[in-house]
Amino acid sequence: MSDTPAFLDSGRPPVPDLVVPRGVLPFFLPNRPVRGRLVRLGPLAEALLSRHQNHPVITRLTGQALALAAGLSTALKFRGSFSLQAKGDGPVTMLLADCTDAGELRGYPRADAVRLEALVAANPSPSADALLGTGYLAFTVDQGPDENRHQGIVSIEGGSLAAMALHYFDTSEQLRCFVHLACEKTASGWRAGALILEKIAGAGGIDPALDDQAQEENWRTATTLAATLTDRELLDDNLPPEDLLYRLFHTEGVATSRARALSFGCRCSRARLASILEGFPADDLDHMTVDGDIVMTCEFCNHDFRFPRGGVHGQASTEPRAD
Repeated sequence: MSDTPAFLDSGRPPVPDLVVPRGVLPFFLPNRPVRGRLVRLGPLAEALLSRHQNHPVITRLTGQALALAAGLSTALKFRGSFSLQAKGDGPVTMLLADCTDAGELRGYPRADAVRLEALVAANPSPSADALLGTGYLAFTVDQGPDENRHQGIVSIEGGSLAAMALHYFDTSEQLRCFVHLACEKTASGWRAGALILEKIAGAGGIDPALDDQAQEENWRTATTLAATLTDRELLDDNLPPEDLLYRLFHTEGVATSRARALSFGCRCSRARLASILEGFPADDLDHMTVDGDIVMTCEFCNHDFRFPRGGVHGQASTEPRAD
C-alpha cells in the first residue's frame, strides 16, 4: 500500500503501461463515397481482457465492444470520452467500453454467473443477443461538466454486437455503415479488432462524375469486398494493416490517413476513490470495514484499493441525537 496520503495519491495503480502506436488506421477509397477505420488492439486486448476472469463467451463480447468503441471514437472530433453501454435482462446485465480522445481504452462486463452457466450449458456459443437479452444500447460523448453530453439510445436488435451497432446507425443516425467485429484467444493471447465502413454524404472527396446510382454501386462494391475479411486476418499480428486493406480494396484504390494510438486507459486512483469514500456517513463506512480496512475494487482494471478505516473520516451524521 502506498505511503502517500490517499487524497494526494493520483498515480496509476500497478496496471500495464501499454500503448499500441497504430491501433486505429483510418482510410478512404479515393473519389468514392466510402471511408473507414481498421482497428487492431494487438497485445492491448490481452492486457485489458485478462484483468477479469470471465467466461470466454463474455470475454469475446467485451473484446468486440472495446474494438467498436475504439473505432467509433476515433471517427469523432471531441475532447473527453466516448462510451458504448449495453444493458439488458440477459445473463450479461451490462457491457461497457469507453475510449478517450487520446485513445485511452477501458471496459468491463457484469454478468449473472448462475444464469450464464445455464445458458452456456444449453448453447456453448451463445449469440450476443442471447447474452444481453432485451434492453438498450447507448453511445455517449462526454466532454466534461462544462459541456452537454450527447447520447443516442436504441433498443437491442440483432444477433451480434455488430448488428446491434448497425441498428443504432440506421435508426438513430441514419448512417449507412458496415461493421465487422472479432475477438478470439490466439497463441499470443486475446486479440480483438474491427473493420468499420461508412457511406459519406455530400460531394466532398467524391468524383463529381458519379451520380447517386454510381455512388450506391460504389458502396455496394466496397461492402462486398469488406465482407471477404476473415476473423483470422483481422486478428493476425503478422499481417500489416496496410497489406490487409490492400488485399480488401486494391481494385477500388485505397488510401490511409494518420494512424491513431490506443493505450491501457483505466483512470482510477487512490485519490479519486478516497474522495468518494469521504462522501459517505461514518456509519456507512463502518459497515464497509472488514478487518480494519475498506476495500474498493475498480470495475475496469479489477485492482483492489485498501483504505485503513482510521484514515477515512467521512461526513458527520446529521441525525438528531436522542436525549
